[in-house]
Amino acid sequence: MKTIRRLSLLAAGVALALPAWAQTTAAYPLPTPAMQAIIDKDIARHFGDAPLDAGPLATDLSPELTPGAIDKVLRRVADWQLARAQPWFSRIWTESVMYTGFMAASEATGDAKYRDAMLAMARHFDFQERSRLPNADDLSIAQTYLDLYFQEKSPGMLTLTKAEMEDLLPLATLKPNDARIPWWWCDALFMAPPVWAKMYKATGERKYLDYMHVNWKRTYDLLYDKDEHLYARDASYKDKREPNGKKIFWSRGEGWVMGGLARVLDYVPADDPQRGFYVQQLREMADKIASLQDANGLWHAGLLDPKTYPLPELSGSALFVYGMAYGVNHGLLDGAKYRPVIAKAWAGILRNVYADGRVGNIQQTGAEPAFYRPTSSYDYGVGGVMLAAAELKRMAQGGAR
Repeated sequence: MKTIRRLSLLAAGVALALPAWAQTTAAYPLPTPAMQAIIDKDIARHFGDAPLDAGPLATDLSPELTPGAIDKVLRRVADWQLARAQPWFSRIWTESVMYTGFMAASEATGDAKYRDAMLAMARHFDFQERSRLPNADDLSIAQTYLDLYFQEKSPGMLTLTKAEMEDLLPLATLKPNDARIPWWWCDALFMAPPVWAKMYKATGERKYLDYMHVNWKRTYDLLYDKDEHLYARDASYKDKREPNGKKIFWSRGEGWVMGGLARVLDYVPADDPQRGFYVQQLREMADKIASLQDANGLWHAGLLDPKTYPLPELSGSALFVYGMAYGVNHGLLDGAKYRPVIAKAWAGILRNVYADGRVGNIQQTGAEPAFYRPTSSYDYGVGGVMLAAAELKRMAQGGAR
């Protein structure tokens, strides 16, 4: 009897140390063979991994929204990610999202090592994109090139990117002989528009901003659901449904849009007739996303079917925090309404950070909700967490600077 009691107490102690999703008696669904094939490919490409055991969760990180507490989280996560990813730096989109996080981490913490790693990466690739006539994913690395240019003011940093963008400017479709619009999937709204907005700032040439306005609106017209105030991942998802019969809205897809809005609004002038278009989208989406927050503060891979996807999904959740915090910091969202949502979400995110800095519950690459293990961690999701932490630290310090 004493042995049983000791085991019961031990089990209770373990349960208290686990996040809420792991304390339920119902197991989370494991990846299907098709999903596992994507996970295996992502691991082989060094995007991240999903071990059976990732060690203990962190117990020394505070969810308080104070500069010191946020800084501790940001450094822990950024240091872990930099150490594991730097040997494999490339120009693929997953890493370019991570690079935006490192740039934000450097600015927020004042630690130059993250920025210096980005400068070394950019120089290694000669400030060049991954492909000729780059799509949104392959153009996304130029966000970091431009941020480095704003610091260094070396024109050579922009030469190759400008040349690619000049060739894209006259194209009404993705590429010659490809009928799709340039940003035909919602993820593209994080990847490409910030590059066009930043190039406008770098050059003062209105054509870059005009290109962004025209093509964001085309994506909006194609994919935005005006009833749900969410984006279909692409046109093929507009008629698809979740197992519960509701429309498929993928958390990371919506996160890409929320993050994209935050990353372009800094560069759309206050007197630009199109600025209200972006502000209204941020407000509509933030309101909808806030209404879907779960009891633990986070969001699920399938936003409208959390029972099918019971684990939290950290890449989407972090980007929601980033977008909402940006909106509050810049007076675009009501702080009284959104600060509690943000605080609850940040506490939920920290329950998925491991002692060494790993961020878990990040869905593998894909285009729709899927299953994964709680240990699952990938570079783009960690980039989202770094962006969120940097914006939260700005909030803790009084808002926009």
